[in-house]
Amino acid sequence: MTRFEYQIVAYPMDQKTSLIEMQEDLNLRGNQGWEVVSVSTSEFAHLGHTAFLKREIADLVEGDQTS
Repeated sequence: MTRFEYQIVAYPMDQKTSLIEMQEDLNLRGNQGWEVVSVSTSEFAHLGHTAFLKREIADLVEGDQTS
């Protein structure tokens, strides 16, 4: 069964995050296997942007019973 983990990243406007900085950060996360699922403008990020990411979790090694 395919399993995923998720990450939520806020880019608040009060930190004056430019679109280039946001792009660089998302590219870095993409290199780590994260995929952007959605981006929204929201008050949660102080009227900035919130990105929702996911990446596949590797299958458990046989005998590993961690849940």
